[in-house]
Amino acid sequence: MKKILVFLFVVLCSFSSFAQNNQRQGFDKEAYLAKRNAFIMAEMGLTPDEAAAFIPLCNELHQKMYEAGRKYRKLSRALKQNKNASDADYLEAINEAVEADIRVAELERDYYQKFKEVLSPKKLYKYKDAEKKFTKEYMKDNKRYKDKGKKR
Repeated sequence: MKKILVFLFVVLCSFSSFAQNNQRQGFDKEAYLAKRNAFIMAEMGLTPDEAAAFIPLCNELHQKMYEAGRKYRKLSRALKQNKNASDADYLEAINEAVEADIRVAELERDYYQKFKEVLSPKKLYKYKDAEKKFTKEYMKDNKRYKDKGKKR
C-alpha cells in the first residue's frame, strides 16, 4: 500500500511541474499526460517502483523534446501566414526542422541511457511501441484530429 501511495504522489508531482500554461486552444496538457502515462504504464507492465522512477524521466524528456522543436514550429506558423515568403524563409525553416530533429534524437539517446538505469531491456523495448500505440489511439479518438482529417 505504501508503494502505491508513493507512486501516486510521484505521478501527481510530475503533473504539477507541467501544469503551467497547459491550456491552449482547448488542449488540456495535464489530462493528456495522465492518459499517456497510464497507457504507457499498462502497456509496459511497470511496477509502482518502476513507474515512480520512469514516468518523471519520461515527462521530462517529452518537455525537452517539445522545447527542441519550438523555433521550427514558430517559423512554420510564420510561413503559413506569409503569402510572400522568400526562398530564404523556406530554407531557414527547413534547416531548423533538421536541427530540431537532431536535437530530439540527441535527447532520446541521452534519456535512453537514463531509462536503462530504471528499466529492464525488455520494458525499455516496449516503451517505444507503447508511445507509438498511444499516439495512434489518441489521434484516432481525439475530436480535434478527426475534424482536421475531414477538412482535407
